[in-house]
Amino acid sequence: MALRNITIKGDEILAKKCKPVKEITPRIAEACADMVDTMIEADGVGIAAPQVGIMKRFFIAMPHVDAEDEETRNKIYVMINPEITYKEGTQESSEGCLSVPGYMGLVDRPYKIRIKGTDLQGEEHEYEFEGFEATVFCHEYDHLDGILYSDIAKDMMTVEEYSEILRELQEKHADDEDADSDNSEIWERKKERDEQ
Repeated sequence: MALRNITIKGDEILAKKCKPVKEITPRIAEACADMVDTMIEADGVGIAAPQVGIMKRFFIAMPHVDAEDEETRNKIYVMINPEITYKEGTQESSEGCLSVPGYMGLVDRPYKIRIKGTDLQGEEHEYEFEGFEATVFCHEYDHLDGILYSDIAKDMMTVEEYSEILRELQEKHADDEDADSDNSEIWERKKERDEQ
């Protein structure tokens, strides 16, 4: 297992549609293992094959970041030739990307999805996800069609600006134990700053 270089926005590979995986070879398995290491090292929750220079339809995801038990939190999904079969509802999602370092974007995503894909053993699985987990899978799926979140974002800001606004809101709500700065409040604050 090894760390791979992450392809950065501007590289034409990220704008191309990936080809289906015809056969799950040892090279695909090795690439997935390397992608896990690369994703964890970069503090990501998902990474798609084109982000490491492979033009094939597969990605890995580790979406249960808020799960209470460690086993669920560390669960990694390998999705080969994935297909989103169902979408429901909408949500505004704050997203970053290992291929677009230093930025966050506001993206409209479905609230709930159903997605099927093959694992490294060649078995097909279908999963249902909602909220943040649905966002992770939609984000990685888009990579396979040459779409970066920054291509479809309604608004963008730097990570520094995002962190600063989040800090301000946390201080503002410091006395309210139940308050949690939500997504819309962060982007609303950015809008106010832009208008000043």
